[in-house]
Formats: sequence, structure tokens, C-alpha cells
Amino acid sequence: MRYITIGGEEKKYAEGTSYLQIAQEYQPLYENDIILVSVDGKLRELYKTVDRDCALEFVTTAQKPGMQAYQRTAKLIMLKAFFDIIGRERIKKITVDFSVGKGLFVEAEGDFELTGELLDRVKKKMREYVSQEIPVMKRSVNTDEAVALFESRGMYDKASLFKYRMASRVNLYSIGGFEDYFYGYMAQNTGYIRYFDLVPFEHGFVLLLPTMAEPRKVPDFVPSRKLFEVLKESSRWGQRLGVPNVGTLNNEIAKGNANDLILIQEALQEKKIGQIAEMIAEQKEKKFVMIAGPSSSGKTTFSHRLCIQLRALGLKPHAIGVDDYFVNREDSPRDAQGNYNYEILECLDIRQFNQDMTDLLAGKTVNMPHYNFITGMREYKGDKLTLGAEDILVIEGIHCLNDKLSHTLPRDSKFKIYISALTQLNVDEHNRIPTTDGRLIRRMVRDARTRGATAQDTIRRWSSVRRGEEENIFPYQEEADVMFNSALVYELAVLKQYAQPLLFQIPKDCPEYVEAKRLLKFLDYFLGISSENIPHNSIVREFVGGSCFKV
Repeated sequence: MRYITIGGEEKKYAEGTSYLQIAQEYQPLYENDIILVSVDGKLRELYKTVDRDCALEFVTTAQKPGMQAYQRTAKLIMLKAFFDIIGRERIKKITVDFSVGKGLFVEAEGDFELTGELLDRVKKKMREYVSQEIPVMKRSVNTDEAVALFESRGMYDKASLFKYRMASRVNLYSIGGFEDYFYGYMAQNTGYIRYFDLVPFEHGFVLLLPTMAEPRKVPDFVPSRKLFEVLKESSRWGQRLGVPNVGTLNNEIAKGNANDLILIQEALQEKKIGQIAEMIAEQKEKKFVMIAGPSSSGKTTFSHRLCIQLRALGLKPHAIGVDDYFVNREDSPRDAQGNYNYEILECLDIRQFNQDMTDLLAGKTVNMPHYNFITGMREYKGDKLTLGAEDILVIEGIHCLNDKLSHTLPRDSKFKIYISALTQLNVDEHNRIPTTDGRLIRRMVRDARTRGATAQDTIRRWSSVRRGEEENIFPYQEEADVMFNSALVYELAVLKQYAQPLLFQIPKDCPEYVEAKRLLKFLDYFLGISSENIPHNSIVREFVGGSCFKV
């Protein structure tokens, strides 16, 4: 017998008892499905069995690792349904590209027409698999065998990926004889994947899946068309560069082409920033460039580079941080835990901001404020500003796309820009890289360099940061006049060298270890690139250091 501690209570189970049996015993106590377990702080799939005394925690679909397992299993079911209905010989490629709305955008290529009728057949077949509760089988093969297997099946992106893996074994998952590789843990069987939908969209379709907030509900599909166009453009550039996934990126690095990739990507971004500057310059009525984006998007570097491009066009830009309009700390609102909440609109002196901006628009001279983050007080140091015919304000802040911030300013005086690091690179055709992972790694590296924060600190705060983004930034992204993707195809190969040592410092007995281990496994896919040849005005420099700007 083995002693298992669950929720502070110790119970005895026979050695060899599966975690699935224990989860089924406790499931009535949980609102959402138990899909994984944590054994002494390490994630385990439910088919595993008790082999020692341990502490056990259940992981449901309302938690990040659980929802990720749900999503991976749903993709495996979807792929099997497509291959069973159409036939492997008629399918060239099915690619899970990126997030759109609350779902995943998928492209399907081959000797068939992607119609609504076909998607209905695929959905019906998926529901059949769910009702049959087909076990998700797992087998481990050596890496060379995996590469040969993927090449024989025409999965060349996966073959390239594992060509550079140091690990000697690869885990493959299958249902009903259909086998594939997925980056991370899976559900016990198809019966767990009860909530999903397939919705035609543009030249592909969207796989809609639940969220952690509502694990038992398929969300409505509300397309973000501007964001979709930016993501599509980024994917197209990845294809043109010949680096749509990690395997092809590693190929270029191994060939010694990393420096060319860096220069090409930086040139593409500079060209895009120049085009945005030209759009602004052509509209003489625009006096306020409003820039917003989620954490670690590179807003500060982007603002500096945009100002340089505007100067090159004969304009006189002035950078303004909305943070300088924070109310004094003693007047700041607090969150439910009693901490100062600097994420919400109410932490800003909206009245004073609008008064100053309106006065500037009217040609008046304004004494501009500075917020002292040490004293928590707004200060005035005699920085006076008057807008002339060629002057323009470049304003950066998380609420800049929300018209409540600048409600007194005429709409036609504002040019709104949404910036985010929309990672265009995927692990392979079926395993995407969430844009949040790229931003989290960026922030982790910057926090350690500029704030003395540990990776554990950054991971612990990340869920709070994400909640603030969901409430204050993402609802307004479609209000932007233009969107800018700050992600660079090579950056994770650079950030790897900085992030890995930070992640290895996270203790195994802390809650953040599970996420650290996942990120370490993810970064292990990449060959490293030195930061030596990265231009000093690059957005990447905002995170690794060495920027020519004050960031």
C-alpha cells in the first residue's frame, strides 16, 4: 500500500492504482473535469499509476495545464476526423496557424474543397470519437526513429524539428491508429473533449474551444479582422523567408544564415514603421498618435523608432507617457487584495489629461507633468510644450485605444496604433506557439535585467497581468487605425540564452515550477543565436539590453 496526501488528507491506495481511478473518486467534488494530476509538483497523465508515497493535486480544465491538455487532445481528434473522412493520400497539409477570436485558425490544403458541408461531416465524426471514449495512447520512440517516421508520412516540419533535439526519446500520441506528435500532455481519452465547434472563416476555419474562465462552454466566434490580417501577413512573411516553424529556423541557424535573418527581419520592421509614419504624415489633422498594446510588446522602442521616422518626414514628434498622469499614489484605487491597481483607467487623472491635450490642440502652452515612481507623486519640472503646425504628440499607454481616456479630443485628431508581439513562428504544423509565451519570455528576461526580479516572480504575476490585458487592452484592439506586429522570427533563439538560466533557478517545490519546466522544454527546441549582431535600435534590445534608446 502507498500513502497519498490529497488536500491535506492522507489516504492509502494499492500500488498500481491508476491516477484515473483516484480522479474518478474525487470528481464529484470538482465543478470542472479533472484531466491531469500533479504528483509532488510534477504533472502526470491519468493513465500513470501509484508507485510511491506522494502528495497529489488534481488539475482541471479551469487551470492552464489542464486547458492546454484539452486543446491538444481536441486537435488530435480533429486531425483524425479529417484524415478518416478525406483520406491521407488526398491531404497535403493541415496547419494550425494562430489564435483568432476565441479559437484557432486552421488551414487545410489538398485534393478537396473545404466547404461548410465538409466541416459538418468532420464535426459529426469528432462527436462520434468523443462518444466512443477512445483511449489516447502514448508511446516513446528514439529520436532517429521519430525523424524517419515523420519523413515517411510527409511531416517534414516535425522531422526538421527533431533533427536538432538533444533528447534521445520522443513521445507520440495516437487514437484509433492515427498518430502524431504533440508538445505536452494529453487527456486520458476522447470522452473529455465534449465542447468544441468548427466555424468556416476566410480561406480556412476556426476550431473553437472552451476557455479556462468557462471550461464547459464553447465561446461565440467574434472575429478580430484587423488582427487576423496582421497575423496572416506575418505568416506569409514567414513562408517567404523560408522559416514558418522552428525546424526551418534551426536549419537556417545551422547553415550560418542567422545574421541574414536578423537583418531581413529588422529591415521589414523598419519598413513597416516607415509606412505607418507616412500614413500619419499624410493626415494633417492627426495631432495625437495613440499607442497601446499588452505587456512586453516593445511599445517604448516602437515609439522611439516611430518618432525618428516622423522626424525624417519633417514632423516634430513629442513622446508622452500616459503613466505621467497617474493620480498620486495615496489616491490610487486598490484591487481585491488591497494592492494598488495601476492597470485600470481610474488610476489615471483623466480630467487633467484631457485638459492638457485640449489646451495643446488649441495652441496653448502646457506645463507637462512627470510621475515620480519613488515618491508616488506627480511633479512639474518646468517642461512646457506648445504645438505648432509640424508638432505631433506620440502618446503611449495601455488605455490609449479606449476613447474614455481621451474623450474630449476629436476622433479625427487621433491616430490609433495597436502593437503586440504576434509570434508568427510555430513549433510545427500542429503545435503553435502562443503569443503569450513569447511575451512572457520577453518580460522574464527584461524583469531580471532591469528590476532584479526572478523568473519565479514574473511567472507568479503573469496571470494578473493577463487579466488586466483582457479587461483593458484586447477589447479595444479593433479600434486601431493600424496594427503593428513587434515579434521577430529569430528572437526566441536569442532570448533562449537569457531565459534558460533564469528558469533553472526556480525551485522544484514551488507552484511556478510546472510552468518553468514547460517553458524550458519549449526553449529546448531552438538552436541559440548570439545577440551580438542585433541592431541597437531593435525591439529585442528592449529586453536583452544594449538599446540605443532609454528603455
